[in-house]
Amino acid sequence: MNLSLGRSRNERAIVASGTLEKKNIVLACPETFMNLSGESVRLLVKRYGIDQPGKIIVAHDELDLNPGRLKLKSGGSTAGHNGLKSIVQHLGEDDFVRVRMGVGKPPSSGAGKGWVLKKPSKSDRAAFDDSVQLASDALESIIRDGLEEAMQMFNRR
Repeated sequence: MNLSLGRSRNERAIVASGTLEKKNIVLACPETFMNLSGESVRLLVKRYGIDQPGKIIVAHDELDLNPGRLKLKSGGSTAGHNGLKSIVQHLGEDDFVRVRMGVGKPPSSGAGKGWVLKKPSKSDRAAFDDSVQLASDALESIIRDGLEEAMQMFNRR
């Protein structure tokens, strides 16, 4: 895969574009605050003419999964995740694909924000590093093989 990296100022994102398996792909990291990421996603969808929510893949942290665990799914609840809420609000639908990357539960309820922003332990850090590589592999599988096959492969781990 050969990607071209740049900044998309109007869409407020860092963007890498290229092809994989003869399909045009765009990887984007919004430069908005996470709680406002839907603004950037909406603008990127418009710019690149994405006409189906199933063609959008969002990778995000997930409190309900242990550190390093990865799950793929399409649509569903935002589970209180403010970034997902923003994306759903700005797209008007929730049928996009999600790559849920586990960060584990905070020690007390309501401490999620502090939990995801704190420096992880060495063992959690190693698990996170592994899950980033796994998520990259999962993204390629979704694009190459489709969501159902990727889910069968990655959700079992």
